[in-house]
Amino acid sequence: MESVKPVATQRWWYLMPIIFITYSLAYLDRANYGFAAATGIDKDLGITHGMSSLIGSLFFLGYCLFQVPGAIYAQRNSVKKLIFFSLILWGLCAAATGMVSNIPMLMVLRFVLGVVEAAVMPSMLMYISRWFTRTERSRANTFLILGNPVTVLWMSVVSGYLVHSFGWREMFVIEGIPALAWAVVWWFTVKDKPADAPWMSEAEKTELQARLKAEQADIAPVRDYKTAFRSSIVLKCCAIHALWSVGVYGFIMWLPSILKTASTIDIVSVGWLAAVPYLAAIILMLLASWLSDKTRNRKLFVWPPLLIGTIAFVGSYMIGSSHFWTSFALLVVAGATMYAPYGPFFALVPELIPSNVLGGAIGLINSCGAMGAFLGSWIVGYLNGATGSPAASYMFMAGALLCSVILMITVPEHSGQRSKQEGRLAVSR
Repeated sequence: MESVKPVATQRWWYLMPIIFITYSLAYLDRANYGFAAATGIDKDLGITHGMSSLIGSLFFLGYCLFQVPGAIYAQRNSVKKLIFFSLILWGLCAAATGMVSNIPMLMVLRFVLGVVEAAVMPSMLMYISRWFTRTERSRANTFLILGNPVTVLWMSVVSGYLVHSFGWREMFVIEGIPALAWAVVWWFTVKDKPADAPWMSEAEKTELQARLKAEQADIAPVRDYKTAFRSSIVLKCCAIHALWSVGVYGFIMWLPSILKTASTIDIVSVGWLAAVPYLAAIILMLLASWLSDKTRNRKLFVWPPLLIGTIAFVGSYMIGSSHFWTSFALLVVAGATMYAPYGPFFALVPELIPSNVLGGAIGLINSCGAMGAFLGSWIVGYLNGATGSPAASYMFMAGALLCSVILMITVPEHSGQRSKQEGRLAVSR
């Protein structure tokens, strides 16, 4: 394949650290609630087990409901402004959680936190599509999404230290402050479009814009968001991300379960073991995104890793605790292969969907992913209670992941295939 000389390579140094840190802070302020739940917030506020589940679901409710409106606003107006106000609001919500005195106040804060963080992921993905070409986009997406596993690694250490040294209230306040400070950095360093970047030459701006425009040339625009949301491509991507998220939830759920069986291993070693799948995920995410950009074959780095992840997940569960190290090794493989396809998958989306509706489409796809994780957790709880065994729930999670693989195989590889499929659909109507 003919290589294309990169344009304005300084984009990586100017933009990716900012994008990574912003998403990392968002993930920190949504995920640190688990540390508070484990260290006294339930007891201090009188939260029952059932109420705790409801409070957790309120975040996802706000997160799912406002993905699409937030992403559409960002596309029509400004990603810079949306993220700036989101940083301030989620920093205030996170810090205010440390000051709650009753359950209703906590419920409101968790719902609002979901609302203000809803558009961060789709807006960032759309922002990347405005600044990075097709040959770069998978790597750029991966640096964004790495904010998830990387944050899990350092958050565990920092949050654990803060809770141990001060308490859960102080943890929320201290970890909410960085988002407020980062909002100032974001405002003065980020530009909405390459044309506004003072650190790019006019020739670089022109060349980058020409390349981005050429990439969309063979993707016919659609009339409106309603038409886009009804297209087979968007519906398939929504279903894939939802089913995939159920599988990822299964991995997250099974990891502590298998580690609990390692009774002969001290707690410090268990902590290190818990980090291994995420470290493997980071390495494989970087490799898969690099190869995806190198080969321009997105699907090859989405469904095969997910299929391997499905097999490894089932194998780890079937072996169980009787052969701990074999089961754990398979779980490392499952975790790495479930996380690896995120960059290529979200790089494929703007190659198939017209730019005039991309923001809303990405918002809907990401919202379905969040809803998949939420419904997956609810169904898993129901199956565990109804059957008295985790077997049915783990088969359900593995089945959902397998369905995402099958659906992904049917997605077009490039916009040419998409245009033909949608064209045939239009003629049939």
